[in-house]
Amino acid sequence: MSPLHSYTFTFLASFLLSLFLTPLMRHLAVKGNFVARPRDDRWHRRSTGLLGGVSIFFTMMVVWQLASLVSGYYASIEPLLPLALGGMAIFLLGLVDDLFEINPQHKLVGQIIIASVLVIFGFQINWFESMTANLVISIFWIVGITNAFNLLDNMDGLSAGTAFIAGLFLFLSQVTSGGASIVPALLFLSVFLGSLLGFLIYNFYPASIFMGDSGSLFIGFLLAGLTTEASGLMTGARSGHLVSVLAIPILILFIPILDTTFVSLMRKLSGRPISVGGRDHSSHRMVAIGFSERTAVLILYGFAAVSGLLAMTTTRLSLGVSLVLVAIYLLFIIFFWISLARVKVYPEESILSEAKEGKLTPLLIEITYKRRLFEVLLDLILIPLAYWSSYLLRFEGSAYGANFPVFLKSLPIVVACQLFCFFLLGVYRGIWQYVGMRDVIVYVKAITAGTVLSVLVNLGIYRFMGFSRSLFVIYWMILFVLVTASRFSYRLIGEATPKNVMEGRKKALIYGAGAGGQLVMQEIEGNRNLGLALVGFIDDDIRKQDRRFLGYPVFGGKDCLNEIVDKYQISDVIISFRNMDRAALNSLKKACTSLGVNLSRLNILID
Repeated sequence: MSPLHSYTFTFLASFLLSLFLTPLMRHLAVKGNFVARPRDDRWHRRSTGLLGGVSIFFTMMVVWQLASLVSGYYASIEPLLPLALGGMAIFLLGLVDDLFEINPQHKLVGQIIIASVLVIFGFQINWFESMTANLVISIFWIVGITNAFNLLDNMDGLSAGTAFIAGLFLFLSQVTSGGASIVPALLFLSVFLGSLLGFLIYNFYPASIFMGDSGSLFIGFLLAGLTTEASGLMTGARSGHLVSVLAIPILILFIPILDTTFVSLMRKLSGRPISVGGRDHSSHRMVAIGFSERTAVLILYGFAAVSGLLAMTTTRLSLGVSLVLVAIYLLFIIFFWISLARVKVYPEESILSEAKEGKLTPLLIEITYKRRLFEVLLDLILIPLAYWSSYLLRFEGSAYGANFPVFLKSLPIVVACQLFCFFLLGVYRGIWQYVGMRDVIVYVKAITAGTVLSVLVNLGIYRFMGFSRSLFVIYWMILFVLVTASRFSYRLIGEATPKNVMEGRKKALIYGAGAGGQLVMQEIEGNRNLGLALVGFIDDDIRKQDRRFLGYPVFGGKDCLNEIVDKYQISDVIISFRNMDRAALNSLKKACTSLGVNLSRLNILID
């Protein structure tokens, strides 16, 4: 049997067994009262069975042994035995915690002991020349990834789905690059993927069973071990450049790493214990800004998939191209997670929304809003990134060799000239939340002036020897895209997120789909204290009816008000006209009064 057929049959066998065992464990968990009960610091709102991790573990161990025996690779599984035995130990530790609740400190000690034993058997990452550093980092890596998936298990299907995506891209990144020596590890990974997918059928929203700590710790521990060199999967990456060596494990496991780091940082800055649970993870914040629970999980799946694709491409692209792609992705991640950090999830204000005495917040506010240091530092990244990308495009991905010395000696000049023009022409005077076309014109002027000045200075110093004139045209275009996208990031992310969280708010209509209606819409969306959620517009202009205005439907005119109020349970109608005919106003007031609907103009109630 070929390896590919072995992987396929192994995956299907583990999937089917997990699909059978998971509802069985759900029944046993509910019958034995082994359930996760709702708590203030947990997301779920109903008791749910906790033994899903048992089905994942049992499927893994049984199918792996049988598949290795049937496919003829049983004699080659010895290198993976420490990982399997360590996984069994971490599973039992999590199971005891699920059933009896272990003190977090004691559980961490157990994890460190198990990880240390695994490292002794060679499961370590070799990122540094120092063996001592590698050993210490390896223990941190295994314990950190193990707990990262445990912390990520905060919403239906999130941890299991992310682990499946990570495992899938780890499999794909290695299946085409390795030889026969990694077949046992890929067989092990195939079992892992099948067992996760079978469980995920029951764990995705709305979940009927949870994996518990036994499952989340187990899958995190296995992924941490599989991304070390002893698994055999990472040996191919060593022949590549440093970026690929680091990128494969980090990018494949990027979402659990990111969420754990983000939550730990936000809790620390807010004076909250990191070890205490809470509804402040990335997924929870997405729901808080209007996404459904299912959509929030799917968005994080998308980020995990993009990270996995990047991990695969870095092994097949040049160092320069890999750095550009990773840098652009990380910039987007930074902007998106900054917007999540601004979401209010604690009783106290978010650290990014209000300065507080004795906190780090005043420093952040000073940096990001008063002195514009953040914007300058960002441009200090964007300008070299654009200049380097222009070299890659101009010389078709090969910016090294004879071109690299030219790049190095001209880069300081380009950075200095561009920042000088940005400062001189007012790029740092704008407010990102309200950026518009006038700001874009400023960017065009500043980037053009900086590009021209860079050319002139290089011409004066180096006589433009060895420079490509078309390169600066490419540089201008790339920098314009990067600067504009970064400044519009708040608005772009804001437009992509739902504005109206209907839960707990009164539903409102705006009368008038025009300029005034736009102002009222912005006030409703931006001012949560109003307690309103916009449903749509009504307008007597027949040309606007049955169309969409600013993303909202224009239902019809005021003659349709009765039908619209009944259908959408409207409680408020807000007039957007500054001047309205008295007879029409009285007619509208009469209609709203008869329907029990409040009528107001902007925020001023009409008696």
